[in-house]
Amino acid sequence: MNIREELASREVGKHTYLPATCYTLSKIEKISFCECLKGVKVPQSYSSNVKSLVSMNDLKLIGLKSHDCHVLMQQLLLVAIRGIFPKNVRHRITRLCSFFNSICNKEIDSQKFDELEEEIIIILCQLEMFFPPSFFDIMVHLIVHLIREIKLCGPVYMRWMYPV
Repeated sequence: MNIREELASREVGKHTYLPATCYTLSKIEKISFCECLKGVKVPQSYSSNVKSLVSMNDLKLIGLKSHDCHVLMQQLLLVAIRGIFPKNVRHRITRLCSFFNSICNKEIDSQKFDELEEEIIIILCQLEMFFPPSFFDIMVHLIVHLIREIKLCGPVYMRWMYPV
């Protein structure tokens, strides 16, 4: 059936077990991730107090606003996942974060639009190798259309609602 060896079920006695996927974090990795974000200090009015968004009891991020997600995706996630995920998964997530960082700059070179558009398609295809199909909903698909929107409407920061 061409099932990858590392994802095949394993039978132990009477029970059948599915192995953990490459994006599943162990408790130790979750603690490391949350402690990294708990230790982040950002300038005042840059984003919410990241420390208050991390729940060490549940090992989750709680109460994120849209701007917090934006800062997390562009700046903080790159540092927080360092050394946690396998190299191939970490590399793809880092490329995704770099893509968002590059399209949110105040100045974007118009010659790089086609290159960025091809890059995000490749990144999403590579992410499909690791994450389940249920991860790829319409919101993830809309990332592909961001470059066309920038071509039509100009830089992203001109249309942000964060200052309002």
